[in-house]
Amino acid sequence: MNLANKITIARILLIPLFILFFAEYPLWLTEKHRFFGFIQENGRYIALAVFILASATDKLDGYIARKYNQITNLGKLLDPLADKLLISVALIMMVQSGMVATWIAVVIIAREFVITGLRMVASEQGIALSADKLGKLKMVLQVVAIAAVLLDNYPFQFVTLIQVDEWLMLAAAGLTIYSGIHYLLNNYRLIKLN
Repeated sequence: MNLANKITIARILLIPLFILFFAEYPLWLTEKHRFFGFIQENGRYIALAVFILASATDKLDGYIARKYNQITNLGKLLDPLADKLLISVALIMMVQSGMVATWIAVVIIAREFVITGLRMVASEQGIALSADKLGKLKMVLQVVAIAAVLLDNYPFQFVTLIQVDEWLMLAAAGLTIYSGIHYLLNNYRLIKLN
């Protein structure tokens, strides 16, 4: 296994760490264990740091794969899958905490399931579909929107009356839908659906 794929797997392994820090623990656990009390008080910011670190590895593994000619079919499959897992888990946790509207999470996650399904069908036919530029832009906007929500609109609440984090999340949902349709239209002809 090459370095680029190892970095992608490391991104997947950061997801449980994000969950650990983001989770809201019951009072009996936070009172009994100092560690969980610390997480309860500071968890969102630690979770944000883990989320940003995991998101940054997406650029790193892609750069290494291209620079050192380590592009593999496994990498083409794992890299977008790691992104989808990271974004989906973050959205589910945020919906549970009331930070994001359920419909936004459903739209974004549904798009990811559809595209992953298309990639799986293509993979069975020996076709490796990689992410396109619009999909990468969508991922960046999703990361920025999730980070803004985790920061509770900081520092924008000091300079504007609008909820920048909410608008970013709406923009991410819109671009997610558009990029999904674009990806399907560009790739469905390559696959035999019978």
